[in-house]
Amino acid sequence: MLRGLLLALAISLGAPGIASAHHGWGSYAANRSITLDGAVQSTRWRNPHAEMAITVGDKVWTVVLGPVARVAARGLSAKDLPAGAKVRIVGYPRTDGTLEVRAERIIVGGKTVEMR
Repeated sequence: MLRGLLLALAISLGAPGIASAHHGWGSYAANRSITLDGAVQSTRWRNPHAEMAITVGDKVWTVVLGPVARVAARGLSAKDLPAGAKVRIVGYPRTDGTLEVRAERIIVGGKTVEMR
């Protein structure tokens, strides 16, 4: 009994930290899309979402893609996004002004990939 209570307490205390690690799509302005033209600085192929950093002018934007399996199913891989590759990103910016966008469409090397 005590063991079960301790386990329940540990789970309930740890859950908020786990939930905050995933920011959710509600933090993006789904009613306002933007287009970014830039160069790939780096990519991170990991879950819960693949990401890349792109340089646009003198700013670096974080581009949130989707789960690695979904991105691959859409026809995009890390080799398509080497450092220096020119990309166009169409997506939704964060509502808090952070230089981050949730990608809906990526155009790279003459290929258009829809993320959703």
